[in-house]
Amino acid sequence: MRGPMYQRLHVVLKIPAYQLLYYYEGEVDTVAATTTDGRIIHFPANVLRSVVQNQGVYGTFELVFDENHKFVSIRRVSD
Repeated sequence: MRGPMYQRLHVVLKIPAYQLLYYYEGEVDTVAATTTDGRIIHFPANVLRSVVQNQGVYGTFELVFDENHKFVSIRRVSD
């Protein structure tokens, strides 16, 4: 029996702290980002909460989605 099929996408994010306020205030609920292989993806802004730093969200991140395109996890892979 095979386990779930996960899709792992790498994105470079450069979101300054002041722009994150739009997410926290509810004005924006989705982030659009370009993957390192050139695809544009959209994901819920609330997934960024675990990777926000004082200056914002900067670096290369791996986003993992399940076979139904549901968000599973995010982690920083480089600065």
